[in-house]
Amino acid sequence: MSEAYHSIAATKNVPLFIFGDHASKHIPKEYNNLGLSGDDLTRHIAWDIGTETIVRELCAYLGCGGQLAGVSRLVIDLNRELNMPGLIPKESDGTYIPKNDDLSAVDRQNRIDRFYTPYHNALTAELDKVTRPFVLSVHSFTPQPLTGHARETEIGLLVRHDETSAKAFQSELECHPRGFNVGVNKPYSAYDLNHTVDFHLAPRGLRHLAIELRQDLVDRDYKAAAMANVIAACLSPLL
Repeated sequence: MSEAYHSIAATKNVPLFIFGDHASKHIPKEYNNLGLSGDDLTRHIAWDIGTETIVRELCAYLGCGGQLAGVSRLVIDLNRELNMPGLIPKESDGTYIPKNDDLSAVDRQNRIDRFYTPYHNALTAELDKVTRPFVLSVHSFTPQPLTGHARETEIGLLVRHDETSAKAFQSELECHPRGFNVGVNKPYSAYDLNHTVDFHLAPRGLRHLAIELRQDLVDRDYKAAAMANVIAACLSPLL
């Protein structure tokens, strides 16, 4: 098993693939927690809370393959372009990250070679295994950043390359008995922070969804499992 990613093997021959760029809060021991401690190592700046459970539940239920990040986005953000300042963040939601400040070029390249490149190479290989898959990208967001306002959106759809799938999925969500508050390009825009989808899916012309889930809906395993059931039910008509 790679330290950069965790693969989930398909159990059925289904043209679907699911991934989570920020599913892990793991920071390798040698990085000394990047100089952080306490809640900063487990709150939303370190990972997308709930997404690992959701991806695993969906893959198990639908029988498809998947891929999860193996390292915290505080070590390196797998959903950023290599030239973006936030690739190895020095600050996140008001929290200073000491071990990421004044990082040498050698150390920066080491993180790219150790985590970033293997993750994206593996994702390329997995997508090549499935003929024209429908792809699901799963992220989550904090209900209220320390440096921002409360967010009313419960489920966000990041839409840029595949409006048809997003509209169909939104329609299914809005018909769900729970009555979710669904936002398009909220709380983030697919035109701003969408690297993995832009790099892997758009050039292939693959049908896809990029989903953002508010973390108070998925911050316990039972909540995340329930949300996975909702997603599976709303996704099925699209497949």
